[in-house]
Amino acid sequence: MHFLSDRLQGYITDHSEDEPEYLRDLSRETHLKVLQPRMITGHYQGRVLSMLSKITAPDRILEIGTYTGYSALCLAEGLRPGGELHTIDINEELQEIQNRFFRLSGFGGQIRQHVGDALEIIPTLDLEFDLVFIDAEKKEYSAYFEAVLPKTRKGGIILSDNVLWSGKVIEPLDPADKATKALLKYNDMLKSDPRVETVMLPVRDGLTLSRVL
Repeated sequence: MHFLSDRLQGYITDHSEDEPEYLRDLSRETHLKVLQPRMITGHYQGRVLSMLSKITAPDRILEIGTYTGYSALCLAEGLRPGGELHTIDINEELQEIQNRFFRLSGFGGQIRQHVGDALEIIPTLDLEFDLVFIDAEKKEYSAYFEAVLPKTRKGGIILSDNVLWSGKVIEPLDPADKATKALLKYNDMLKSDPRVETVMLPVRDGLTLSRVL
């Protein structure tokens, strides 16, 4: 979802860093072969994730929601030498495309893939993370946050994607729309949570940065 005009969004993208060629190829293949290709992070947001990761210079990253691997590869660009990115997705059918592009990128040796329910996998990870990216089942965002917070170092960053949810967060709520209801609750929770400081950015479909205190 873009809240700016296509022309202005194009100008912003054109004046941001180019995406690597393998990411352009991954985006093209995702749109040709995978269901719901609009879920892919895409060029501009990908460069934002890359920049945030490079600024953070993490030793360990946790991503919840891999899809075809675009955002994982953007985040991996900021890893310190020897660093690791752990990514979790419930859909094992996408692993072939993920693995192929992870190898092409040169980051394959630093990416650890986990398949299954993130809320079951996160407690088994005996690790501390510097950077976390939440981009999976919207109704579980609050639960994901509570699961990752104790595993994120003080000063670490938790990123939450799709927090504007195509603008539905400011529209009259349909009682049957559980995803929007969950995101409204989540956004309010982050704003008032004394364990983090939070800023929401109008990047693509909304990206929230929360710094752990």
